[in-house]
Amino acid sequence: MPNEDTICAISSPPGSGAIAIIRLSGEDAIPIAEKVFQPSKKGKILGKQKANTVHHGLIKENDAIIDDVMLSIFRAPNSYTGEDVVEISCHGSLYIQKKTLEILTGSGARLAKPGEFTMRAFLNGKMDLSQAEAVADLIAGSSRAAHDVAINQMRGGFRDLIKNLRDQLLNFTSLMELELDFSEEDVEFANRKQLKSLVDKIEKLLKQLTNSFVLGNVIKNGVPVAIIGRTNSGKSTLLNRLLREDRAIVSDIPGTTRDYIEDIISLEGTHFRFIDTAGLRDAGDNIELLGIEKTYEKLNQASIVLLIIDVKESPDSIKKTVTEIQSHIKGKDKHLVVVLNKTDLTDTRQVTEMKKLLDSVLTDKDYCVAISAKHGRNISKLEDYLKEAVNLDRYNRNDVIITNARHFEALRNAHQSILRVQQSFRDDLSGDLIAMDLRHVLHSLGEITGEITTDEILGNIFRNFCIGK
Repeated sequence: MPNEDTICAISSPPGSGAIAIIRLSGEDAIPIAEKVFQPSKKGKILGKQKANTVHHGLIKENDAIIDDVMLSIFRAPNSYTGEDVVEISCHGSLYIQKKTLEILTGSGARLAKPGEFTMRAFLNGKMDLSQAEAVADLIAGSSRAAHDVAINQMRGGFRDLIKNLRDQLLNFTSLMELELDFSEEDVEFANRKQLKSLVDKIEKLLKQLTNSFVLGNVIKNGVPVAIIGRTNSGKSTLLNRLLREDRAIVSDIPGTTRDYIEDIISLEGTHFRFIDTAGLRDAGDNIELLGIEKTYEKLNQASIVLLIIDVKESPDSIKKTVTEIQSHIKGKDKHLVVVLNKTDLTDTRQVTEMKKLLDSVLTDKDYCVAISAKHGRNISKLEDYLKEAVNLDRYNRNDVIITNARHFEALRNAHQSILRVQQSFRDDLSGDLIAMDLRHVLHSLGEITGEITTDEILGNIFRNFCIGK
């Protein structure tokens, strides 16, 4: 992406609306705006106006009036991109937006590529790469937790942490490499005790950051919850009850759900991705068999498994079903919730007996709740447990949590390198080998902030941005 051109794009959401914003950025942003903008105040010259000012006037093409607009001026370097920026607030007619862009491109600007405004902000030193990526996350975030993580990262919380680590390591690495120039004198410029203490501290922090990616992925993409159970146990009814709408087909005919249905709900700022799967039973045809295979696939992908059981089933059948599902759940972070459904068709004594039966099968991580999906009984108890299982409240809003796969990969590489440094200390290896691994740590951390990067990495990051940002 060349940085010399003056670029323009619509920065408000696509479609018609009350107001639309068209943004220009580049050396000629103000001169190009002067060509198409006629100020309401006669004699006013845009090029002589102060930064951070707003002006009323008309967008014109020759003598034809296109729209009555407000135009804002931001001057370099104190703008979003670090360049001169003009923002035109016009009426949200699709025709007006398109026509204004045509006039601007005909006057010397070119259409911006996806993420080009933010890329210029990065190239001009207005933000580092982790902050630039947080801009996209902030736009895409649809929950309170996702917003909190993105705003913390965009304001430099993650950047400051990484910069502090790099600065401390860089100082010691430079001293160790200086020792190589005096190898014959056998001198030590880097205090090994201090360096070892710093390395241990960094290893602990890198491990904490990489481990936070599990939570970060939940915050960014939602908690995957698989709803499984035998046919006609009430899975689709429960999904509809949780979603507060008739999303899934409810039928007395076994095997109605042959694929999976997925939808999202938000519980106190946390997104849960509920997946209603095909019922577990002996498949009647190949299509149903594929649906059941899909059920086990979704079970393995889920963080929480809701096993729906018809409370009227025989005790032996219930025990067998729970044991079978437990054998498929792998991973210490996964939760099994046994949901005894259709309590409206039985009495309290039978429900109590079923719970006692399950006590001999369920582990400390498992949970059991009795509900009536049809009548909404105890649905709130189920929702409370889901929120408790994720437990985002245990994290401070200012904590650094990794949500970006690129950052996770770089941190994991840095952690592996720092582990090698620790091993080198234990094996009493030479300073040149330690310095080499320290350099690998510095390189991986530098990739996160953009101090070390390539055009390919930049292209991959910014092409996923929306146009106009």
